[in-house]
Amino acid sequence: MKEGDCMSTHKSPIVLLRPDLAEQDEYKICFRHFDTSFLRTECKNRLVIGRYSCLPYYLELVHDLANINSVLINSFEQHKWISNFEWYHALKGYTPKTWFEYEFHNCTYQGPFIVKGCTNSRKLYWNKMMFAENKEQATHIRCELLSDSYICTQGIVFRKYIPLETYEIGLNGLPFTNEWRFFFYKGTLLSYGYYWSIAEKTDYQCPSQAIEFACSVAKIAKNYANFFVLDVAKTQDGRWILIEVNDGQQSGLSENNPDTLYHNLAMAIRNES
Repeated sequence: MKEGDCMSTHKSPIVLLRPDLAEQDEYKICFRHFDTSFLRTECKNRLVIGRYSCLPYYLELVHDLANINSVLINSFEQHKWISNFEWYHALKGYTPKTWFEYEFHNCTYQGPFIVKGCTNSRKLYWNKMMFAENKEQATHIRCELLSDSYICTQGIVFRKYIPLETYEIGLNGLPFTNEWRFFFYKGTLLSYGYYWSIAEKTDYQCPSQAIEFACSVAKIAKNYANFFVLDVAKTQDGRWILIEVNDGQQSGLSENNPDTLYHNLAMAIRNES
């Protein structure tokens, strides 16, 4: 039995959701499909889906919920697999080459790079805090990120920059690419939507190849986490690649329809109980 399989599917699910961090109307829509609360004390004897409510003290939340006979949808080990970039080792065949801080000094590749925290980036400052033409610039961005209170505790990764099919260019040179966000519960695809909600145009149709690619990656990821998000994008030379894995509890919707997401998540949990 894999770690995390002890999660009782016999416990009734509840969404622990912080309304101040949720996107517009998400709390109201979630309530259509799940018992929903912003209070931990209302989560006794439940399977807890912690939307925007797990960080920064994930392990503390795990212990608090265990004390009232409840469990998170992703165990602490599953969450770490995502947030510590451990997913790279299982999925490196699908995603750009990556160097961790301890090995970057031995990297012979000279650039360009994407530099980011293990979980988050400063993508809105693309040409200053994320994209680096060479190793020297990448090292400089690393130093800047280590001074960033939001990023510094995550650890830094250096990723080989792969040019993506791009639709628009935003502020600070940020490319709005052919990129899609997919929510999965175990192996079940729940919903998907265009990643770049801040782009001028967002009403693209998701290519079937993107869906097929995401589902193939999910067949591996489901062995390590229960509720996860895959961001996939098309390269300029026509390939689909994995950009990121995220905890489904903390990921923004992008252009995912929340009604579809929560309805399908409720059905997937119900069908396995």
